[in-house]
Amino acid sequence: MGKVYLHRVLLPDKLLGRVSEDGKVYRSDAGLDDKIGRVDLDSGKIYKTQLGPDEYIGRVELDDGKVYRHVPAGRDEYLGHIEPNGKMYYHEFLAPDDYMGNIADFDTFAQAGAAFMLLVLPAYEQLME
Repeated sequence: MGKVYLHRVLLPDKLLGRVSEDGKVYRSDAGLDDKIGRVDLDSGKIYKTQLGPDEYIGRVELDDGKVYRHVPAGRDEYLGHIEPNGKMYYHEFLAPDDYMGNIADFDTFAQAGAAFMLLVLPAYEQLME
């Protein structure tokens, strides 16, 4: 089970949640963990849990860890990548990619990509506001 952390400058990294071996993503809050999404381990497609059918939100390339947000009427948007050691980087146009966080104890880029899209990216974007 992969634990997912948000990087914070001059503070300890914050535990955001976890990804199970079967690709389910849980947010860690006080009390029970909340299932917020999943990833198809064979295709790398990432889904957000909601009432009704889950929403397809993006994908991760299983061979190199590149993460893309789904754009319904256009080309998918490249968001960043995951290193084999679990470190996650947000793509900055014409600048070095920004270190966002990491996942510990993961088996595949599919699990790490789901953690990137469903846990780390929303927390990172909230920090940047």
